[in-house]
This record gives sequence, C-alpha cells and structure tokens, in this order.
Amino acid sequence: MIGPTASTTAEHTQVSAQPLIIGRNEHGISRKQFSPNAIKVLYRLKDGGFDAYLVGGCIRDILLGQQPKDFDVVTNATPDQVKKLFRNCRLIGRRFRLAHIVFGREIIEVATMRGHHEAADDKNQISQSNEQGQLLRDNVFGSIEEDAERRDFSINALYYSINDFSIHDYANGLAAINARQIEMIGDPQTRYREDPVRMLRAVRFATKLDMSIAPATEQPLTKLANLLDNIPPARLFEETLKLFLNGKAEANFLMLRKYGLFKALFPALDRILDSNPDGLEFAFIRQMFRNTDARINAEKKVTPAFIFAALLWFPLLKITKTLQAQEQLSEYDAFAQAMNKVLSENAQHIAVPKRFTLGARDIWHIQHRLDKRSGQRAYRLTQQPRFKAAYDFLLLRVEAGEKQHQELANWWTDYLKQDINGQKDMVKALGNQGASKGRRRTRRRSPKPASE
Repeated sequence: MIGPTASTTAEHTQVSAQPLIIGRNEHGISRKQFSPNAIKVLYRLKDGGFDAYLVGGCIRDILLGQQPKDFDVVTNATPDQVKKLFRNCRLIGRRFRLAHIVFGREIIEVATMRGHHEAADDKNQISQSNEQGQLLRDNVFGSIEEDAERRDFSINALYYSINDFSIHDYANGLAAINARQIEMIGDPQTRYREDPVRMLRAVRFATKLDMSIAPATEQPLTKLANLLDNIPPARLFEETLKLFLNGKAEANFLMLRKYGLFKALFPALDRILDSNPDGLEFAFIRQMFRNTDARINAEKKVTPAFIFAALLWFPLLKITKTLQAQEQLSEYDAFAQAMNKVLSENAQHIAVPKRFTLGARDIWHIQHRLDKRSGQRAYRLTQQPRFKAAYDFLLLRVEAGEKQHQELANWWTDYLKQDINGQKDMVKALGNQGASKGRRRTRRRSPKPASE
C-alpha cells in the first residue's frame, strides 16, 4: 500500500497546490513498464524545452498491478507546438484539441495542460458551455495544478515525471487507490453537468478496477441521469462499446440499471425490463452480457452487431405486435417494418454505424428462417455470412428460457456437426416438417371467349 489512506469525510476531493511526490524508490514503477514510444515522446518534448508527464490510466493501472493499454501524455506545449516537434503528428478534436503521435498501430495521445474554462478568451483559449453547464468547447490551456483540477477522478490525477521518475499526486489519488474508491475531483454535480459522460465513466472504472463509487460521487447519479440525453448519439455509441466490450459488460449493465443510467442509452428496453423485472427479457440480456464477457476474457471475437441485435430484440418484438394489431399486417411484413422503426428510434440515442445495424438485421431475419429446413434451405442458410451469429442468437434465446425452441436448437447443433451426407439424411428425415408454408396463391382463370 502506497501513501496515506483516503479520507472518509463527505467533503469533496480537492486538488492541492503542493502535490504529494512519491520518489522512484517508493513507487516501484520502472520505465520498462511503459510503452517505449511514450518514453520517446516524453524525451522529445523535454528536449524541446517543454514539461511533459505520463498521466492517468497508465499510472493507475500499473499501481494496481494491471497492464495498461493506453499511454497518455500531458504537456505545457500547445497542440501547434507539439505538431512542429513530431512529423508523425495529427491534431484532432473540437471540444478539446489533442495531438496524436502515430507509431505504426500505436498512438500516443498528447494533451496540452488544461486550465479553468472561466479563463478569458483569446485566440488560443476558447471555452463554451450550454444552459445545463455542459462544456461544448474547452480549448483552455493552463498549469499542471489546473490540469489536475480538470481531471475527473482522483485516481486519474497522477503524473509521472520524466525528469526524476517520480509520481506527482495532486488529488489524494494514491489514497483512493488504496481505499479502492472512485472519487470525483471537485463538486460531483458540477462536474457531471460539465460532462454527463463522466457518470458512465464512474461506472466503468468501478467495475473495471473492482472499486466502489465514493458516496459523494455516487449520490447525484440517479438524479442527473437524464443529462445523458444531451450527449451526441455518436459519442454515446463509443461509450457503449467501452462499457460492453471490456470484459465487464454484465457488471456494467447491472450498475447502469441501478443508477438509472441504462434508460438514457436504451429507453425502450429499459421500460420493458421495468415492467417485468424477473422475466425472460432480463434473463436474456443478462445472459447475453455474461456470454460476451466470457468470450472477451477468452480473447475470442465479439461483434457489436450481436450485442445491439440482442439489446433491441424485445423492443423489436413489441413493435411488431403493435403493427400487426394496428395495421392488420402479416407477421413477416410487420417484422420488416418494425426493424426500420426500432433502429430509427434507437439512432436518436445511440448512433450505431450502418455496418453493425446491417449485421443486426441479418441476425433478426435469420431467426425467422431457422425452422425452414427442407430441400436446400438448411444448406443455403448456413452459407449466409451472419448464420453463425444468428445460430448463437438462437442458442441464447433457449438458454435464457425460450424452451419451445430447444428442439430446433438441438437440430441445428447436430446438423452443423455432420458431413454433407449426414446433413442430407437429417433433412430427409424431416419429411414435410421444416418446409416453408409459403403463401396461398389465388388460381387465375383463363378469360372466357367473347360470345358471338
């Protein structure tokens, strides 16, 4: 355990002008644990006459015994000054300007130290917020102390200096790590209003790091959950991927539901879950996330198309029934229209790219074709690009409680194990079972010859 333990008072976590400095011999972190490219960036900035630190997650994760995935750098050089030092640099972002230093597949993100957004505007310092206090543009530069104040959680306000290899702790972050608590820096309500996505980050860090959310940081979550409605759908898509593709999807789902945050992401599904808390729908979603975690932790591939197909499945079925009743449509036609409607409604909250919505559509379509197995239908279905995902979707439905499809799932499982001759025998054994009913056609009569 390094440093002091966290305070248990209800006071907000504040940044100190005099940081706790942990020397190289005390923290035990070696430069070998950092990306060599990140170290190159630090030395290039230092040689250019600028201050530079590794900051945030990479320091936090190493102290927790985890392997960091990203190495972020903070400096007092402006984005334009960074770009002049690195030919492999590109500037991104509007809300806050960032420099990406590209080393093949690895990107080292370099941010200029942020200042208070109340600072006076000039050509390099632009800040703008809306009526709810949410920051829209935030290109305000400042000192390292001000930058620490602008960090979200105390565990992320840790800075590694390349000058003497020490860690500078500005917000009692080491104590929070030792106490295993997620603590907001400053007043949580104000900070959540500045950027409501911080509520999702609090949940994600708590599950990822196996920590609890400190009481003062936790208290406003349910009250302010609706602020997520102001976040652009494209940004919420990225945050959703971080929540559900990190190996902690089930825990994140349960915590999002606990604080009322899931409603802002998937309102239609959230209403269905509320109406039947212990029903099939909840079991299905939870099992899907549990299976997703198992695949990710086993380093197997997971496609967002499958996750979104599952999350929108029950809203899709509900809309289908409504259209059948209101517009007297066939199940097939109602299902086709419902797919368009559920994806359109979802896009108002989360902007899922077309490549994933097309995948979700394929998975849904195949669910209606899995029982049509006569002739060449079964073989042709297996040649569809999304068949394996659709088959897994059927297994998930059965696993969650749809036992009426157990026999169909068993048949497909056996079919996929057979060689071509065995598959033909299985189809023959079905007889008329598994054949498509088709649509009844009205027989046309030949027109009678005109009487003379």
